[in-house]
Amino acid sequence: MEDLAQSWKRLSLSEREGPGCCLTAEESVNNFSIAARFITKRAINVDSIARTFTPLWRAKKGFKIQNIGDHEMLFSFETKEDVDKILGSEPWSSDKHLVVMQRYDNDKQFQDIKYARTTFWVQVHGLPMKFMTIAVAEKICEVVGEVISHS
Repeated sequence: MEDLAQSWKRLSLSEREGPGCCLTAEESVNNFSIAARFITKRAINVDSIARTFTPLWRAKKGFKIQNIGDHEMLFSFETKEDVDKILGSEPWSSDKHLVVMQRYDNDKQFQDIKYARTTFWVQVHGLPMKFMTIAVAEKICEVVGEVISHS
C-alpha cells in the first residue's frame, strides 16, 4: 500500500499528454449548500438524517444529502431562501447532538472548512425585574459572543 501511495505522489502530466482542461461556469453545479458537522461519536445514518430534517426544514423543492465522511455532510438546495431560513433558525441538533452548520459556497474544497463557530440560544435566569430588558440581555450575552437578534 505504501508503494502505491509513493507512486501516486510522483504522478504528473507531461506536455505530451495535453494542455489540460479548462472548466467553465456553465459546467458548474448551480445550487445552494450547507456544510454540516455532527458533533457525536455515533455513526451517522443519512436516511435517518433525511427523515429528521425534511419535515423540520420544509425546503421548497427538497434537498439532497451527500455524506462526506468523518461526521460531515453536505446539504444541497435549489433556492438561497431555503439555506437562509435554515441557517437563520440555528441551532440544530440530531439525536440530542449538536449539528454545526455553515453556508458552503461550492468553490473551496470541503476539507478546508473550519467549524469554528455556531449559534446558541442563551437564557439568563435570576435577574431582578428592573434589569429584564432587551438591552441588558444583549449586554450579558455579549460576554459569551456575538449577539444575533431575531426580533
